[in-house]
Amino acid sequence: MPELEVAGKRWTVAPASNLLDALNAGGCRVPFSCRAGSCHACLVRCLAGEPADARPEALSPAQRAEGWRLSCQCLVVQDLRVEIFDPRRDGIEADVISVDWPATDVLRLRLQPCRPFRYGAGQHVLLWNDEGVARPYSLASVPGLDEALEFHLDCRLPGQFSDRARRLLPGERLRLGELHGGALHYDPAWDARPLLFLASGTGLAPLWGLLREALRQHHSGPIRFIHLAHDSSGHYLAGPLGALAAAHPSLEVRLVTPAELPEVLAQFRLVSRQTIALLCGHPAGVEDFARRLYLAGLPRTQLLADSFLTRDA
Repeated sequence: MPELEVAGKRWTVAPASNLLDALNAGGCRVPFSCRAGSCHACLVRCLAGEPADARPEALSPAQRAEGWRLSCQCLVVQDLRVEIFDPRRDGIEADVISVDWPATDVLRLRLQPCRPFRYGAGQHVLLWNDEGVARPYSLASVPGLDEALEFHLDCRLPGQFSDRARRLLPGERLRLGELHGGALHYDPAWDARPLLFLASGTGLAPLWGLLREALRQHHSGPIRFIHLAHDSSGHYLAGPLGALAAAHPSLEVRLVTPAELPEVLAQFRLVSRQTIALLCGHPAGVEDFARRLYLAGLPRTQLLADSFLTRDA
């Protein structure tokens, strides 16, 4: 029976136990969100021993060399000594600059890190609150354009993180955990190619940042931006998107509801094969968008997508 050791505490676990489950069963309170190796909330450092890792490519070689592993993707096959990610030690403090509600169920949170924090548009970062709850959120801000880090939290449903976030006030502090880049990014080499942004709900957050990054880099190709919301009140950036479209003739913005979506999806057959498509939203919506774009002739290599995590916020 392999043994786990954390901060001097040792206990045995069944062979091939999931490391995340074994740690939480042992009282270690390792956070998690997706259990798919995407959110990186369950990061731990292995100090001795090596687990069986199903997704070693999910972390950089430098992270792996330092012993970091995604516990949700690891099995305990030998004795392990593990160090839990401690936001007080390993994280970066960030002051809450502002909290507001651009829509009834969308919380816009702006944070100012207490020391330099380098990131790119479209990345996401693990946010830790003062109750020890961590969740990954996409950055809506753009380095060099925005002074603060901006996040859009979907607060339609109760959640351990969002319940506390509703009560946040300017001057309070959160901590920033690991910064992680998913599929979404802007490449200057795309300059003259058509761009298609498809967002649903708060999947708008990273695409709002990437749209502004593309415009900042003077993207010369046509840009089409579509935001799907449950009703017109859910288009929480309608004003800023409209202002960008007015200032940039190459940008077309369309705000749609589920009733209008079939007509919009039918138009995907007109998509140029040179188009780069960036998608973000609920997994079912992203999958539907991606399938229709593929059937319309868009190569899979030109479709970049991130999905919401389905665990509560």
